[in-house]
Amino acid sequence: MTNEKQSKDAAAFEKNIHTDFTNNMTYGEYLQLDQILSAQKRLSGHHDEMLFIIIHQVTELWMKLILHEINAAIVSIKTDDMAAAQKRLARVSKTQSQIIQAWDVLSTMTPSEYMEFRESLGQASGFQSYQYRMIEFALGYKTPHVLKIYQKDEKLQKTLRDAYETPSLYDVAIHALSRAGIGIDPEVLNRDVTQAYHQNDSVLHAWMKVYKNPDAYWELYELAEKLVDIEDWLQQWRFRHMKTVERIIGFKSGTGGSSGVGYLKKVLDQQFFPELWAIRTKL
Repeated sequence: MTNEKQSKDAAAFEKNIHTDFTNNMTYGEYLQLDQILSAQKRLSGHHDEMLFIIIHQVTELWMKLILHEINAAIVSIKTDDMAAAQKRLARVSKTQSQIIQAWDVLSTMTPSEYMEFRESLGQASGFQSYQYRMIEFALGYKTPHVLKIYQKDEKLQKTLRDAYETPSLYDVAIHALSRAGIGIDPEVLNRDVTQAYHQNDSVLHAWMKVYKNPDAYWELYELAEKLVDIEDWLQQWRFRHMKTVERIIGFKSGTGGSSGVGYLKKVLDQQFFPELWAIRTKL
């Protein structure tokens, strides 16, 4: 059977396929593909700069979805709708797996190829990703000094400031423990949410109670495991980031002024939900 005949047969079978979009919205218009697909503007003209731009743009799109789901999960936890929260946090983990795999694609670029256009980046760096900072804020890691990076954009800085001053996913999870009748120190429940969270004995004991009695606290138990999934995947993303940078530029400084691999190794020691990791040893 010829390709032409196959095409005719397929067209005849699918008689209801729409082909006239004179007055209707197309797929490309709905997704605004004209804007998305014209946003890859190489500054060097080097072939591999296209790869570099697309990987980072795709990562930012996935980060947007992660923030969308985490923020929705926070609202759900506040209203004790744990089923909805768990669904949204499960989606976050699946999204994180996509971001991790993106490093495999970027790793196909060699050091020599990257050096051909690295200077075109100037001082632009992934260190300045405001969505990544908002994810850190949403998970409870608050660092005020990063707000200085965005001073030239008042609207963006306000968005970041609002995220910085909002209770994190872990904050609302701890409040859920309290509402379930598990004792939490008032100083934790009333803490300044603009400060980075630090491990607390009452929170540790609360999660221990949940893990020792999963049937009695099933929704909190499931919530805890979703939080562990998210931190686990985030740390795997950070590790792949660090190894990809080391593979491509070694121990050079980052374009944004950081120490590069040295900085990325240090952030691997950061924890978002310390008690959930500590109980593994104590159970």
